[in-house]
Amino acid sequence: MTTKDDEIIAEIRAYREAHAASFGFDLARIVEDIRRRQRESGRRVVTRSPRKPVVDAGQKPDG
Repeated sequence: MTTKDDEIIAEIRAYREAHAASFGFDLARIVEDIRRRQRESGRRVVTRSPRKPVVDAGQKPDG
């Protein structure tokens, strides 16, 4: 990893921290803001159906 990568990661983390703080670290409000930004962006957002978990032959399925 280069120093440049570390600076970028630090910048992203600082932005994320500031964004969360602006909503009082309330996860519901943070998600609401992110979804609002997605809607207003006009960009296509892809939502995929959940995939079924893969069960190893040696594991018992839950249930």
